[in-house]
Amino acid sequence: MSTTASGREELSSFLDETFETLDTVLSEQHVELRQREVGVVEYVGHGIARVTGLPNIRAEEIVRFPGNLFGLVFNIDPEEIGVILLGASEEIQAGSEVRRTGRILDIPVGDALIGRVVDAIGQPLDNLGEVKAVRRLPVEREAPPVMARSPVTVPLQTGIKVIDALIPIGRGQRELIVGDRQTGKTAIAIDTVINQWDKDVICIYCAIGKKSSDVAKVIADLREHNAMAYSIVVVATGEDPPGLQFIAPYAATSIGEYFMEKGRDVLVIYDDLTYHARAYRELSLLLRRPPGREAFPGDIFYIHSRLLERSTHLREENGGGSLTALPITETEAQDISAYIPTNLISITDGQIYLSPRLFQKGILPAVDVGKSVSRVGGKAQLPAYRFVAGDLRISYSQFEELETFSRFGTRLDDNTKRVLERGWRIREILKQPQYEPMRVSEQITALLSVTGGAFDAVATEKVGEAEAQVRKQTVEQHGDLCSRIETGAKLTADDKATLQHVAEITVRDMKENGNRADH
Repeated sequence: MSTTASGREELSSFLDETFETLDTVLSEQHVELRQREVGVVEYVGHGIARVTGLPNIRAEEIVRFPGNLFGLVFNIDPEEIGVILLGASEEIQAGSEVRRTGRILDIPVGDALIGRVVDAIGQPLDNLGEVKAVRRLPVEREAPPVMARSPVTVPLQTGIKVIDALIPIGRGQRELIVGDRQTGKTAIAIDTVINQWDKDVICIYCAIGKKSSDVAKVIADLREHNAMAYSIVVVATGEDPPGLQFIAPYAATSIGEYFMEKGRDVLVIYDDLTYHARAYRELSLLLRRPPGREAFPGDIFYIHSRLLERSTHLREENGGGSLTALPITETEAQDISAYIPTNLISITDGQIYLSPRLFQKGILPAVDVGKSVSRVGGKAQLPAYRFVAGDLRISYSQFEELETFSRFGTRLDDNTKRVLERGWRIREILKQPQYEPMRVSEQITALLSVTGGAFDAVATEKVGEAEAQVRKQTVEQHGDLCSRIETGAKLTADDKATLQHVAEITVRDMKENGNRADH
């Protein structure tokens, strides 16, 4: 009996302590009701969703759908919200919940991205593990103010003779590459990237709406030429949702701005903005925005200008970095006056026009010098180029004018024949195989040789061989002169005479060797 009473006392004491503890815990708790906005999907289509609810949503805010899918708020109407989906929409249906995240769209940036292939929101695509970024930057950022910008005066060498000599590109410039389909636009951009291997330039290739096979080839080319060591590839293929294609170039630019703000030089290639404009048109029409010319929305000019205006050369007090843009756009049937090309031409600082006619003739790169222009011009060119570019441009322009008339079969005077002969040799010199960018000194040697007349006695089909020999002899015999040209020294009359002499001796030796071989 006493044992039972003792057990009851212990149990009662234990319960008293338990309830006392509970009372203490509950008294310290302050229950607060939290308000959480939840929207509902009313409609989901290809790449977009229309949502009701979310009365306090902000423009360009990120919202979360079921399946951890995110979307970008694009339209805010009185009755509904238009959202661009940033992924596949299979798991979304009418009635699905939509929740706010309270943040805007951003992307990881940092040195860890160099050598990586990522999608438009920074997710890795190369099976090399997670991207360990130092920070995140908004995809949409304001362009640097005017007073933070410096004039474009430092060249960005492409390694392509016809561009570096006649259509120079400077660091911080926006140079449009325009031409019909399959005329070598991407090839020029990739050669430019390959040429930066020793220039301390971070290269970002942004693929927009391209076929997966084409993007895979670009990545393979970059890896083969060891260009991935200083490159980043941002991919939004044609199979990806249009939302990812739309934000891809802005994301690539934010990645580039991180390096620019640290004083680095960056090259960004947008391949291509025609597909970007089409993706934006698709989204706008699905979101019932009013269409304009060619069904593009009225702000199509603005979306490209706010992208390309972010490219600049910063003043020294702002870090001194630069962001150079090479946007690519596609024309149809050589119609350079189409809507999107003319918009981009008006935004950029010049264009490199690729001609299908030249491409069909095997004149590669197929750059039409007459329709191409760099509005920065000689200000972003090494002095050695300015020494030869004037004669080269005049000779080539005269040749192009006379070549048309010569096809009529009329009798030509000796002077006209000399101009045509010189022009054909210049055209041969300006040819250049893909994946073979050329050093500045070698380019100058080749161009001086042809404009100075050293190749006039060489058969047109032998000009390429003669050029290779002259470049080789110059590098071997005058390495100090080549170094001075590379570092930006002005060419003197003696330097010109030296290079001309090497070319003449090389051509003479080639002729003598050829004659001996014939006998």
